[in-house]
Amino acid sequence: MSYLKLSVCTLLFTVLFISCKQHEEARRPVSQASGTFMKKSADRNKKLVASEEDVIKKIIKNNPKVKYYATRKGYWLYYDEKNTADIQTPKKGDIAYFNLEIKDINGKIIYSEAELGPQTYYVDKQDIMMGLRDGIKLMHKNETVTFLFPSHIAYGYHGDNNKIGTNQPLMCTVTLRNFVPDPAAAPANTPKNPTGTASKPVNETKKDTLTP
Repeated sequence: MSYLKLSVCTLLFTVLFISCKQHEEARRPVSQASGTFMKKSADRNKKLVASEEDVIKKIIKNNPKVKYYATRKGYWLYYDEKNTADIQTPKKGDIAYFNLEIKDINGKIIYSEAELGPQTYYVDKQDIMMGLRDGIKLMHKNETVTFLFPSHIAYGYHGDNNKIGTNQPLMCTVTLRNFVPDPAAAPANTPKNPTGTASKPVNETKKDTLTP
C-alpha cells in the first residue's frame, strides 16, 4: 500500500515538474519575439525614410531651376521670397506670426492658407509639427519658404486624424510675417537711473504684431 502511495506521489511530482518546465520554456520566446519585432520595426522605418527621401530627391532632380537646400534635420527647403536685408531669426521664447499652406508631396493642397488662417507660435514652447518647429527658426521676417518634410518629421504614423494620412510626406509653404520677444518673458525688475531712483516707464503705443 505504501509502495502504491509512493508511486502516485512520484508520478504527480513528475507531472508537475514537467508541466512547470514546459511553462517556463514556453515563456522564453516572448522576449525573443519582442526583440525580433523591434528589429523588424526599425528596419521598416529605415526603409520608409529611404523611400520618402528618394521621392523628394526625384522632385528636386525634376526641378533643376529651383535651388533646394538640404538641412541637417533631414528635410529640404527652397525660397519663394528671400530677405537678405535682415539677419535676425526667431529664437526660443519669441512669438512668431506666420501664414501656412500644406500640400501633399505632389503639390496637391491639403490645407489652404485661407483655411488655416493666421498662425501664432511661441517658439520652442508649443507642440507643433517637428519640421515646422525647426524650419521657422531658419527664417527671416517677410520671407516665404517651402519645406519638403518626410513623414517622420511631419505627422508620422498617426497623421493629423483628419486630412493628413499615415506616413505622409508634406510640402509646407510658410510666410513669416513677423516675430517679437514674448512680453511675458521681460525682466520683472524696473531699471534705475544713475541717481538711484526708479525710472518712470515710458508710455509706448502697442504695435500690432500681426502686421510686419
